Amino acid sequence: MFDRLKTGEILVGDGAWGTQLMARGLKPGESPETVNRSNPEFLAEIAALYVDAGADLVTTNTFGGSSLNLGSYGLSDATEELNRLAVDAIRPAVSGKALISGSVGPCGKILAPYGDTEPEVVAEAFLRQVGALVGAGVDVVCVETMIDLREAILAIEAVRSISVDVPIIATMTFDVTPRGAFTTMGTPVEQACSDLAAAGADAVGSNCGNGIEKMIEIAREFAVHTTLPIVIQSNAGMPENRDGELVWPETPDSMAARVGDLIDLGVKVIGGCCGTGPEHTRAIKAAVESHRRSNS
Repeated sequence: MFDRLKTGEILVGDGAWGTQLMARGLKPGESPETVNRSNPEFLAEIAALYVDAGADLVTTNTFGGSSLNLGSYGLSDATEELNRLAVDAIRPAVSGKALISGSVGPCGKILAPYGDTEPEVVAEAFLRQVGALVGAGVDVVCVETMIDLREAILAIEAVRSISVDVPIIATMTFDVTPRGAFTTMGTPVEQACSDLAAAGADAVGSNCGNGIEKMIEIAREFAVHTTLPIVIQSNAGMPENRDGELVWPETPDSMAARVGDLIDLGVKVIGGCCGTGPEHTRAIKAAVESHRRSNS
């Protein structure tokens, strides 16, 4: 992955998985990770759609795959199995065409002293998850959608305790304020950059919580505070209620129109988050290729 980035290549990430799974029958309140066992063919279909759209990184269906998260569904004992199955399901569609990115989202608990879950419990939950992902052969681990810097660091440290070689992407979710971008827990971009890198992250950035316009502002801050590759995966705007239906307002074309701004800021991996799908990935890929041609 990083050999490609060093040559100046811009990598394209995939988009949301939740909406794709719901379109295939996942019900509200169900653990998405159960699909890894019940219908792995769905994961292969979705991965193939993103690969066909031009994604260079394809995410595993393991965002909620820590033993703590799965435990809330009575699935803690299946942690290793469900994470392994997620990797196995998409490998045929991805192999030789894109990289498998092992998704590690928040554990679903609030760390003490603000919550009632001790750091060592969270660390063990991540250790079980990433042990399965790395053991199954992911190309990169993506610690994503974090708002608590301590939790993100615990996840990174879990990966590094298992492998010193597997690349780690670490992205956090920020709110843009007049004073700059901060996570809900109050972490500024500058601190996130320094602490995530110190923990062992190889690339840092932001995903979720913002549409492309605010993500450009966040990317601008990252460009000031890190020399690591920057990763940006924005929502398709923020959902709007239109006649009782939630609609994501940013079209593939409107998101793609700002890709050049992200590249000019030094962003090296550009993908989508909530509200995006293969059509967004395709448009982003086309914009990346167009920018490359115009600057070659």
